[in-house]
Amino acid sequence: MSDLMACHECDLLTQIPPLPKHGSAYCQRCGSLLLSSKPNSIERSLALALASLFLYLVAISCPFLAMQTGGFEQQSNLITGVWLLYKQKMEGMATVVFLTCVLFPLLQILGLLYVLLPIYLKRRARYSVQIFRFVQQLQPWCMMEVFMLGILVSLVKLAKLAQIIPGPSLWAFAVLIVTSAAQLTVLDTHDVWDALGDSDGNH
Repeated sequence: MSDLMACHECDLLTQIPPLPKHGSAYCQRCGSLLLSSKPNSIERSLALALASLFLYLVAISCPFLAMQTGGFEQQSNLITGVWLLYKQKMEGMATVVFLTCVLFPLLQILGLLYVLLPIYLKRRARYSVQIFRFVQQLQPWCMMEVFMLGILVSLVKLAKLAQIIPGPSLWAFAVLIVTSAAQLTVLDTHDVWDALGDSDGNH
């Protein structure tokens, strides 16, 4: 069965036939890419989401950085970093970091798992349509890579004052950025909406 899709560039409605493996559909008017086939999309996205959850737990629970100076060592993790910002009267910055680097990424990972795992098991979870829409709306607000860039800039400056020892959390956080981006790249939202029985979800 073919689906009707509106072009994101010129709004032309086009009937999309079933695509072959690695096939793509383009707008007949402007030539923009409408849809591309991503084989095993659900399985690959689910595996990456599970890996992201494991990396997230490591990133939250393990030491992020340690500073050594004059024989004294101080460790910190993501949560203590947010708390230190709050204690330094930077409530706005602390809130932004907590939402975009702690809360929103967790909600995105859990939301994907909630939707994709039942689909993989040939089932459909309750409220999965609403949750998948919410996950898609969260995507622009997950800014872990911006936080990591800030950390790298800080490391360059602090390296002149003390010895900086990266912790397991820092490495897990870096890999988490990659897996989170990959899980959304390999995910075929068209397949998800078809599985959820909502053909208008990706238009």
